[in-house]
Amino acid sequence: MIGGILSFEEMQEKASEAAEFMRLFSTPSRLMLLCYIAQTERSVSEIQSVLRFKQPALSQQLAELRQARLVETRRQSRQVYYSIADSRVSMVMDLLMRLFCEAGAKTQRAAISARAPAQSRGGGAIAFPGEMAWWARLEPWE
Repeated sequence: MIGGILSFEEMQEKASEAAEFMRLFSTPSRLMLLCYIAQTERSVSEIQSVLRFKQPALSQQLAELRQARLVETRRQSRQVYYSIADSRVSMVMDLLMRLFCEAGAKTQRAAISARAPAQSRGGGAIAFPGEMAWWARLEPWE
C-alpha cells in the first residue's frame, strides 16, 4: 500500500479474501443463524428451537462457521453456547440489520423500486438502476 492506495495486486488479494468472507453470509439460513447469534450468545437447543432448523442442518452450518472462525463455543455442563468470534461479522450483521430490518429501510427500498426502469443497451430488455453493477466483473489489465 502506497499512501493509502492499494496496488492492483493488493486489491486482488483483498477481493479474494472478502469474497470468501462474504460467501459465509450467502445463504438465507446461515444469514439467519449469524443474525440470531450476533444478538447475544445462544445455546444450540435455543437456536434449534427458535430458528426451527433440523439438527443435521444446524450442525453442518455451525461447523462451517466454526471452521471459518466466525463463531466460538463455550460449554457449560451438557449445553454448548455459540457467540460471534470475529468482530467483522458483528459489523456486517449490524449493517445488514440497518439496511434491511429497520423501518427506514422499507421506505428506502420502496423509493428505489419506484424509480422508472431504463431501456437496456442489449436486446431491448428492461434494466433497473444498479443492475449492471450486479453483473460487473473486474479482470486484470494485460
